[in-house]
Amino acid sequence: MTEASKSRRALLLVNQRSRQGQDAADAAAAALERAGMELLRQECLTAGDMRAAIRRLASAVDMVVLGGGDGTMNSAAPAVLDVDLPLGILPLGTANDLARTLGIPMDLDEAVQVILDGYLRRIDLGEVDGHPFFNVASIGLSVQVARELSGDLKKRWGRLGYALATCRALWRIRPFSAEVRYDGVSQKIRTLQIAIGSGRYYGGGMVIEEDAKIDDGLLNFYSLEFESLWKLALIYPAFRSGRQGMWREVRTGAFKEAEVRTRRPRTVNTDGELVSKTPARFRVVRQAIAVFAPLMRADRDQA
Repeated sequence: MTEASKSRRALLLVNQRSRQGQDAADAAAAALERAGMELLRQECLTAGDMRAAIRRLASAVDMVVLGGGDGTMNSAAPAVLDVDLPLGILPLGTANDLARTLGIPMDLDEAVQVILDGYLRRIDLGEVDGHPFFNVASIGLSVQVARELSGDLKKRWGRLGYALATCRALWRIRPFSAEVRYDGVSQKIRTLQIAIGSGRYYGGGMVIEEDAKIDDGLLNFYSLEFESLWKLALIYPAFRSGRQGMWREVRTGAFKEAEVRTRRPRTVNTDGELVSKTPARFRVVRQAIAVFAPLMRADRDQA
């Protein structure tokens, strides 16, 4: 066991509106308490309440445990970053892409065991205009998808809700002009979407780039530069493996810092939350947060 496993006081915050909701929260709390964890539970109705609770109670606990989906994790990120406490993740949302990136099981009991095992992994965060994000920030199509993806749609259809919202968004989206500046280079493009990822997975199991890691010190990006929307149906399988860059209509790259400009201000979406507008500055924050995660293969070989 690691030193982190000796930490026994946890602030438990669960998104009561997450897909699994209150029953899962109670089950997780019971499992943690059976293992000897002392819990401080708080009910938070808004993202602001969650961040305030983390900052207010940080000195009374050894870790923060969050139950919910990627929106919950993203909302809490600024406060977790501020207090610098280890983060435990209970994947209770619809997509749970951060948990997927880290190899955290979707089964609640197994996710609790990851926290109890106490192995910590430091991961990077992406940041856009001061707003941190775990998975992906994007401009264009995904912003319309986020607007279409209501809470009711996610609760009723689960991950299928993302596909339904995307179909609706495709009827409304139009290409736009943008300029991407990084590493001293300026690229002028006409695109349906620009996506910039810190982690590996996003959007219910899509992959930002096949070799992307959440601790490699880089942000990976792609731009969808299609003239015909019907081609998106053909490229869809490539997004599941992160090989969309093999298509000539998809521009890809990687950087530590970048700026995106558009002719008129366009909204930036981070993990489902609309947080900023262009012109927008992006950067990677190295080893920003320590999270409880299963041992990676290389770590297991050395253990």
